[in-house]
Amino acid sequence: MFIGIGTVVNVITVVVGALIGLALGNRIPERTKETVTSVLGLFTIVLGGFSVIAMTSEALSAEVGKAAMIVVLASLLVGTLLGSWLRVEDRLEQGAGWIRSRFGGAGDENRFVDGLVISTLVFCVGPLTILGSISDGLGRGADQLLVKATLDGFAAMAFASTLGWGVLASAGAVAVIQGSLTALGYFAGDVLTVAQVDALTAVGGVILLGLGIRLLGLKQIPVGDLLPALLLAPLFTWVASLI
Repeated sequence: MFIGIGTVVNVITVVVGALIGLALGNRIPERTKETVTSVLGLFTIVLGGFSVIAMTSEALSAEVGKAAMIVVLASLLVGTLLGSWLRVEDRLEQGAGWIRSRFGGAGDENRFVDGLVISTLVFCVGPLTILGSISDGLGRGADQLLVKATLDGFAAMAFASTLGWGVLASAGAVAVIQGSLTALGYFAGDVLTVAQVDALTAVGGVILLGLGIRLLGLKQIPVGDLLPALLLAPLFTWVASLI
C-alpha cells in the first residue's frame, strides 16, 4: 500500500462502474441501488466509530490532558456555527445548480456534459472526499476512500446507465481533486503534531457518523456545514496545550 492508493482505486471503480452502467443501461433495479447505499451507510458509521476512538489516543491526552473531548466538541460546535453562517451546504448545492445551468439543460446534445458535471459533483463534493483524501495523505490509511470508491462505483453504474459517457470522463476529475487533497494531507503531516492529527481524525469520525446516518436516510444532516470543524481541530488542540 502507498499514499494515494485510495484515489487510484477510486478512479478505477468509477471507470469500471461507468463501463458496466453503459453496458447494462436501465436494467439495474432501484431497490438494489437503495440496498447497496444502506449497506455503505452502515459501514460508514463503523468507520466513523473507529475514527472517533482517536479522541482517546495517548498523544492527544499527553498534549491536552483530560480536555480531549472538550477540544473535539468545541471544534464541532464552533465549526458547525461557522459552517452554518457561511452556508457551506447551501453554497455547495447552489454551486452545483450554477454549473449545470451554465451547460444548459439535459437534452441529448448536452448529455455528455450533463453526465460529466453531475457525476463529478457527486464524486468530489462531500465529507468522504475531504476526510478520506487527507487521511490517506497523512498516512493514516485509505479505508475511508476505499469505502467511497465502492459507493462511487455503484453510483457511476447508475449514472452511466442513464447519462452515458460523460460519467466515465468524470474519473479524471476524481484523480485531480482527490490527488490534490491527498498531497495537501501529506505536506500537512510535516506541520501538524500527532495530537493535532488525532483531534482532526476524531472530528472527522463524528462527521462520518453523520454521513452514515444521512446515507441511511434517517436524517438529512447538513454534513457540509460541519466541515470547518476539521480546520479548527488542530487549532483548538494547540490552544488547549497552552492552557
